[in-house]
Amino acid sequence: MDARKKFDPKELLKPDNMLRLYASGAFPMATDKYGSINWYLPEIRTIIPLDDFNYPRSARKAIEKSNFRIKFNSDFSKVLTGCAGRDETWISQELMDAYKRLHKRGHVHSVETWQDGNLVGGLFGVSFRGAFFGESMFSKVSEASKAALIALINHLIEKDFVLLDVQYLTGHLQMFGAIEITFDEYTGLLHKAYTRGCEF
Repeated sequence: MDARKKFDPKELLKPDNMLRLYASGAFPMATDKYGSINWYLPEIRTIIPLDDFNYPRSARKAIEKSNFRIKFNSDFSKVLTGCAGRDETWISQELMDAYKRLHKRGHVHSVETWQDGNLVGGLFGVSFRGAFFGESMFSKVSEASKAALIALINHLIEKDFVLLDVQYLTGHLQMFGAIEITFDEYTGLLHKAYTRGCEF
């Protein structure tokens, strides 16, 4: 068998294969907008515990004054473009196309922050049964991405999700109670999540 066919990166970006990889705890990143795509499986994982999260008081007050409106999946393409629209990005055009295919299959979702009829921030991620794998967020005005994250957390709790995977620990995510856990702990949460028939 030709090894190049077995590990063809384009094959790994087909919807069924992407879901299998996410279900094992892996996630993709491109080296840049046009670079090669690698799959990662870190031994230390970062999650926001859905039973022990935090709403920053400063963010809560700012959001209340901002007249935001939250929507789900109303303009996924714009959210994806917003997340990729940086000078340095891991979201290549090839990955954008792959996420759009998964979105059509109902496994990629956007949480959007709107203000005065304009999309001003949001996030997207992959869902599989009781697990949500947060991928990226963007913000055009202050607190817009935080508003989307708060809405996501509330939504996942309402839908009985088990796991919110946010990949890497940042100061921004730490404000919401994000913690690092071992891969064994993470795998336990994955297995528990897959016993739930959650729908986003």
